[in-house]
Amino acid sequence: MKPFTRDEHAVIAAAISCAEKATSGEIVVVVARASSGYHFFALMCVALVALAVPLPLIHLTKWPIEYVYLMQLGVFAAGVLIAQSERFRVAIAPRRLKHGRAHLRAIEQFLAQNLHTTKGRTGVLLYVSNAERYAEVIADDGIYNSVQPDIWDDLIDDLTAQIGRGARVEGFVAAIERCGAILAEHFPPEKLGEDELPNHLIVLDVAKFT
Repeated sequence: MKPFTRDEHAVIAAAISCAEKATSGEIVVVVARASSGYHFFALMCVALVALAVPLPLIHLTKWPIEYVYLMQLGVFAAGVLIAQSERFRVAIAPRRLKHGRAHLRAIEQFLAQNLHTTKGRTGVLLYVSNAERYAEVIADDGIYNSVQPDIWDDLIDDLTAQIGRGARVEGFVAAIERCGAILAEHFPPEKLGEDELPNHLIVLDVAKFT
């Protein structure tokens, strides 16, 4: 994932602040390089391949068992080295696993960023995980009771389409503005409302997950 520049951070932060002026809701944007390291899955695949190595060699060659064993060790060692690559680990992970991990990290970030502590339960998390090509909106109970889920689905579809075209900042700004408009319709600003959460882009650069 290409790092966000200082100007890009500023543009997204300004979009959040502007969107929140029209609503009592709180918007937090989190972007992760990856939602999981997939180390365990990659090592499991490498081990399974290594375990399968002796079968064809025993039946198709007359190699001594010691050679077969050394070949098996060599395949496992090579696989472990290849599995050090994050790109490889992500590539071999099933889509269902990747989306499951990304959803789990989104929920964790919703709690970690204290979105569940807002006074009116009107916190919204916009979560994007680059490696998994996954995006999701998680809204607190107060919003889920008022806003239909398909509205968020449309927002995510537009955001991912813009990111895919290389217009990620424009995509985030449009998604934030749209999110603010949705919240403003159901949760207008309070007279003495306060900004409960920071209005800046949160980037999780390193995935220290298994």
